[in-house]
Amino acid sequence: MEMHSLAQELSGNAYPGRGIVIGTSEDGKYAVTAYFIMGRSSNSRNRVFVAEGEGIRTQAFDPSKLEDPSLIIYAPVRVLGKNTIVTNGDQTDTIYEGIQQGKSFEQSLRCREFEPDAPNYTPRISGIMHVEGGSFSFMMSILKSDAGCAERCNRYTFSYSGCAAGTGRFIHTYMGDGNPLPSYEGEPTPVDIRGGIDEFTGLVWDKLNADNKVSLFVRYIDIASGRYETRIVNKNK
Repeated sequence: MEMHSLAQELSGNAYPGRGIVIGTSEDGKYAVTAYFIMGRSSNSRNRVFVAEGEGIRTQAFDPSKLEDPSLIIYAPVRVLGKNTIVTNGDQTDTIYEGIQQGKSFEQSLRCREFEPDAPNYTPRISGIMHVEGGSFSFMMSILKSDAGCAERCNRYTFSYSGCAAGTGRFIHTYMGDGNPLPSYEGEPTPVDIRGGIDEFTGLVWDKLNADNKVSLFVRYIDIASGRYETRIVNKNK
């Protein structure tokens, strides 16, 4: 597949919704992930990322303005042993608990489907990174409605035994703005990953639509040691 510029993928889409990038740093030393959220409604925009244990949680920026928390308050990132789980909903917990029970990433998600937010039926996107013994592999998943049908869920899982330095995969919820919002299509997009954690964080944040972006999480995990660095950026301060 053709390699795409992550900067262009982000700047060319006013509303990708929520997105996950997983890949390897330019120097090949780090497993990299980024997760961002965007919002069109006041409820969606009234959020920040906060650290929770080794992961993060979404939180209302102004609790007095919080409306329905069911689809916007969750833990996007959790760590279980050598696994880092990243998702756009409470399926983070489903994957975490499933792996604890001996299920695979794919098996854990079989009980879940797209979000019940008609008419958009927002896809549930998920990723898991495994860093152990100097090696790195990852999987990504999307659960989406069958052409907007509420009765049928299509489940796709993509498995990667690592990737070349400076490259990764990008999956997001929407192809662009619209009413209803059009669900993501195809495989996770091959994209470039440039610079160290601060440069990469700045690139992703700067290229997201200024009106719609809400929060960004970035983590660089040292493949040799498993130690990591994290950056969190919130529009609401």
